[in-house]
Amino acid sequence: MAAIIIDGKQLSTSKRNELAKEVEQIKEKGLLPKLVVILVGDNPASLSYIRGKQKAAEEIGVGFQLEHYPESFTEKELLDVIENYNNNDEYHGILVQLPLPAHIDETAVVETISPLKDVDGFHPVNIGRMMTGQETFLPCTPAGIVEMIKSVGVEIAGKNVVVVGRSNIVGKPVGQLLLNEHATVTYCHSKTKDLSSFTKEADILVAAVGRANFIKGEDIKPGAVVIDVGVNRLDTGKLCGDVVFEEAKEVASYLTPVPGGVGPMTITMLAHNTVQSAKQFLTKK
Repeated sequence: MAAIIIDGKQLSTSKRNELAKEVEQIKEKGLLPKLVVILVGDNPASLSYIRGKQKAAEEIGVGFQLEHYPESFTEKELLDVIENYNNNDEYHGILVQLPLPAHIDETAVVETISPLKDVDGFHPVNIGRMMTGQETFLPCTPAGIVEMIKSVGVEIAGKNVVVVGRSNIVGKPVGQLLLNEHATVTYCHSKTKDLSSFTKEADILVAAVGRANFIKGEDIKPGAVVIDVGVNRLDTGKLCGDVVFEEAKEVASYLTPVPGGVGPMTITMLAHNTVQSAKQFLTKK
């Protein structure tokens, strides 16, 4: 029996409709939720991602501002821009598009953004709150993954979860969020010996390694939920995930596609965080 596809586009549309209603309620109280995205340089992938973020903001009625600076923009200039938005009550979300040019310290940039406006969920304060199960802005891709699993009625508590990949943006936080949902979590990575012995035991398998078609059908436990985070471009120009889709769909119970799976939910969770930030601002007025 072929796997049921978890449609990230469809789920995103539903979530954005809900967010649009929340935004209308916030506007009725005299506040327009606003997001600023700061880009340094002209990375084509970054420009594409930003267009997606702008589209999501417009769909739900959130104000969107792009600050686009040349590659030569200095670290100090960037930190000054961030501080200005930290102190600007008209803006509730600040996102600096990564990656940054080599001369700018990414850690310094992330730590300069106010935790109260860190809608990417990358600030150490927000990561710490996530680790301890407190209310906070959650990293967008991991939060979207949890939403996708829950959307098909899969019970996370008690499940064996294997996360392949240990990045700070996806691998580590998604494992922590699933642990917070009472799963038993194993992290695998480039130094893991006999990787398939772990993946074959996973009730929920999250592939976030960034290697095209890395996980084969034979590596998957029959009936597993498979979340494919990878976005890889083949020599043909076609996009594919970290999982061999055609093989996985014959083994898994649920499976996310690439494209159209995790990606749309990542952007939607960014919009969600921005709306939540605006709601928090209202309570403090």
